[in-house]
Amino acid sequence: MKIQPTELPGVLLLDPDVHEDERGFFLETYNAARFAALGVPATFVQDNHSGSRQGVLRGLHYQIRHPQGKLVRVVRGEVFDVAVDLRRSSAAFGCWAGAPLSDDNRRQVWVPPGFAHGFYVLSEFADVLYKVTEIYDPASERTLLWNDPRLGIDWPLVDGRLGWAREILGCDPRAQEHRVREIQPARHSDFPTPAERPAYSVLDCQRAEEAFGVRLPPWREALRLAMSESS
Repeated sequence: MKIQPTELPGVLLLDPDVHEDERGFFLETYNAARFAALGVPATFVQDNHSGSRQGVLRGLHYQIRHPQGKLVRVVRGEVFDVAVDLRRSSAAFGCWAGAPLSDDNRRQVWVPPGFAHGFYVLSEFADVLYKVTEIYDPASERTLLWNDPRLGIDWPLVDGRLGWAREILGCDPRAQEHRVREIQPARHSDFPTPAERPAYSVLDCQRAEEAFGVRLPPWREALRLAMSESS
């Protein structure tokens, strides 16, 4: 297996040894001893399978408690996979790295705990498999805005479009009546050591309008409207 470091310390690209013949191919996708020797000394507790259509962007997700390390690969199609360094002690804090993963290159990416992770589907459909080091904890899940200018992620959008709002929210991003899932801000008490919460961990009305071209009323305006409708 060949290992390639990325711009982010700890994030690794893993190219497996593939044995091919007239019958097809064989490869090892995980071997605890070999992966530990390569710098992936992880104990995985859960395997996940995600299927998505072209133009769907999933992420950028992270957990403030029980942070997950992820070993990610694609078994059908192609995605552009991204990690963002959220370790405040890291010199690369706030920086990102991305790479294509596909059923053709059979590459895996190791994303250690302390990173946000997401991917964008380039093919007509993609099946993504990933092993994680901690179970999913919805109470501590947070999300970074995919197009926050302070991150500056260069997503290779298909035909210049993004299907995330339509596919995940099940709505037309231009519609005024759709709902955007609220993303709770991280609290200082959620961090094991005192730290200032990154401002880009909250999706506010202004950023929703910039991302989707839809104006969401401020909470005071929405409250007045709700009270007038109930009276």
